[in-house]
Amino acid sequence: MVAKRIIVIGGTAAGPKAAARASRLDQNAEVILLQKAPELSMASCGYPYYVAGMFKERDKLLCTPAGVVRDPAFFAGAKGITAMVNTEAVSIDRNARIVNWMNSAGESGMLAYDKLILCTGSVPKMPPIPGRDLKGVHTLHSMADADRMRAWAEHGRGKRAVIVGGGLIGMEACEALHQAGVDVTVVEALPHVLGFLDSELALLVENHARAKGAKILTKIGIAALEGENGAVTRARLADGREIPCDLVVMAIGVAPNVTLAREAGLDLGAFGGISVNEFMCTSDPDIYAAGDCVEVTNRLTGKKMLAPYGDLANLEGRVAGENAILGDTVRFPGTIGSGICKVFDFTAASTGLSERRAREAGFDVITAVNASPDKPGFMGAKPLVSKMIADSKSGRILGFACVGLGDVNRQASEMAVAVAAGWTVDEMAMADLPYAPPYSQAIDHAIATAHVLQNKMRGLMTGISSVEAKALFDAGGPLYILDVRGPQEFEEARLGLGETLIPLGQLRKRLSELPQDKDLPIVSFCKVSMRGYEAQRILESAGYTDVRVMEGGLAAWPYMNEQ
Repeated sequence: MVAKRIIVIGGTAAGPKAAARASRLDQNAEVILLQKAPELSMASCGYPYYVAGMFKERDKLLCTPAGVVRDPAFFAGAKGITAMVNTEAVSIDRNARIVNWMNSAGESGMLAYDKLILCTGSVPKMPPIPGRDLKGVHTLHSMADADRMRAWAEHGRGKRAVIVGGGLIGMEACEALHQAGVDVTVVEALPHVLGFLDSELALLVENHARAKGAKILTKIGIAALEGENGAVTRARLADGREIPCDLVVMAIGVAPNVTLAREAGLDLGAFGGISVNEFMCTSDPDIYAAGDCVEVTNRLTGKKMLAPYGDLANLEGRVAGENAILGDTVRFPGTIGSGICKVFDFTAASTGLSERRAREAGFDVITAVNASPDKPGFMGAKPLVSKMIADSKSGRILGFACVGLGDVNRQASEMAVAVAAGWTVDEMAMADLPYAPPYSQAIDHAIATAHVLQNKMRGLMTGISSVEAKALFDAGGPLYILDVRGPQEFEEARLGLGETLIPLGQLRKRLSELPQDKDLPIVSFCKVSMRGYEAQRILESAGYTDVRVMEGGLAAWPYMNEQ
């Protein structure tokens, strides 16, 4: 029996996973991996932490969990894979089933294949800004990028950097350079950073980054980069302001690298990625594709999307590698869109759809914001603020986001499973999760968020987010703002909007002090608004008809520095 030859193009994440899966399933197959860069299987999500100096050995980005560097010798010995580094696939002859290649030494050749797997990844987006070719303007996309920025950061104390884009990479680069002693300014054209979050939570992350010393500018773009002697010295904003800088990091996202696929005549999708089916097969039955270069299905909307995440690349690569050997037997179901990042002491994560994206997809949504600790106070509790999004008709959970100092990853992971499983708010409200004081509250934070949303859906609570409350306060209409915290809490922090303090324990006895117009809008709140909800129930039983709870209370109020 003639052994199959599997050619895999691309050696970062999806490619090595596809090659390893194919080789493991068919020990007789000849698996060849072509990689343009000198390194293989790079942990690219670790680049910001390498730049920050959290670890100094670059090989840690290339190692197995056992500490073995994934180089060609490793792939040959441990995996039975021929890995050709510094080798670029320059064209594909689909009719002859041949890949033409050229290496950095100028040598060229061709390889016949039975099955081909494209894992060509992505390329960083470079906006058409004048001056983008100046020395000192970088991306953080490749190992070479990380090396250059690491070398710069080692002598960066007292220098200045501008980061263009406040997404995942931009905010991680912000922290990395700040850790190296660099004065950092993030410039984001959108209304807030971390576009996967709705504004209620994104503003909290921005406040935290500013408190750590980073400068965050939103709703403004870069008009030009200017320099002297060929090196960047300043960034000029669209409104004319100038920011002196020694380094500019372009971090506005990535685009699928599909040059090879396009030239080979493979079908591309509406977003420019390679079109694949659930088996990761392209429009050519002998060619599969996986990773950042492909479009995948959003499991909530049913529509195609780009999802350039390292975990998905590995999952897709595994499916492509198996199907290239065994035929189309395993499926990649698509993505719900989960992500997480570290921003100084905060963690920010989301899964599923944000409220904005859910509405854009045509869902009639209902949401709830919850602020509560991740574990009991006697176990060193840290605060969390989360938002749950659900379909108002079916109750199905469409999305969840969480930020804070506490164990955000646990909450996001729980909810990623719930969203993928199609759970409703009622099902999440009764989730049977492991509990012990070192790890969580008796009612876990995510479950408590479901309880808030459940109360809203059943008409037991009328809540508004901090953003909605701010708009209501700014409108200046008739309004009574009720703070039901204790006197000491009130002295330590307050909204400063003319609110009235009546501690919850005194509210029933002091109802006569409230406005006698029972239809007057009232907003009640406390630190996290558990007491605010209790106050709403008391006031409604006393005949007040328009009482709203400010969800998350002061803990979720992102405008304190504006007062």
